[in-house]
Amino acid sequence: MKIVICFILAYLIGSFPSGYLIGRIFFHQDIRQIGSGNIGTTNTFRAFGVLPGTAVLALDIFKGTLAASLPLFFRIPDHFWMIIVGLAAVAGHCYSIFLHFRGGKAVATASGILLAYNPPLFVLGAVLFATIILLSSTVSLASLIVLPVLTIVILFTGDFYLLFAAVVVTIIVYYRHWPNIKRLLNHQENLVHIGLAYYLQQKKKSS
Repeated sequence: MKIVICFILAYLIGSFPSGYLIGRIFFHQDIRQIGSGNIGTTNTFRAFGVLPGTAVLALDIFKGTLAASLPLFFRIPDHFWMIIVGLAAVAGHCYSIFLHFRGGKAVATASGILLAYNPPLFVLGAVLFATIILLSSTVSLASLIVLPVLTIVILFTGDFYLLFAAVVVTIIVYYRHWPNIKRLLNHQENLVHIGLAYYLQQKKKSS
């Protein structure tokens, strides 16, 4: 019964639409009608700026961390339940019950699970993610590279449950990033306003 409650709560936590609510409350706009229409961090950055984007990032990571921690709160002994329950939050984030089962692309919420379950791996992923963004100015590219790399690293840890979750999340993220993949292949992907690639782009425009 405790596990069922954890799954339900995790899904509802994941469903909390951070980007949508910040857009509605502070900017009186529906982020689903702006830019890519996604409610996640990247579109929030583009639509509303650095501070709102950072807030959405923090909240979406926290959703995954809180959901993955539910088995600890309910004193469910097996550590692997953190991962399994955490995946319910990823499902909630992607298919929010509060947004007619629409949602984000899972990266931040999934990383929150990793933060709760294996903080050193979270730090490794965060460093890789930040490095790729600072070079490429492309969040989607960072997501699409870091997840397979982390999955390979996890393979060598011998943690079957974490490996299972990493493969599932990678498949979900690639599926939900399919439009981004098409734009990347056509060199049409949008850049965020930080990093080397964005700097070079602006320098080229001004010259």
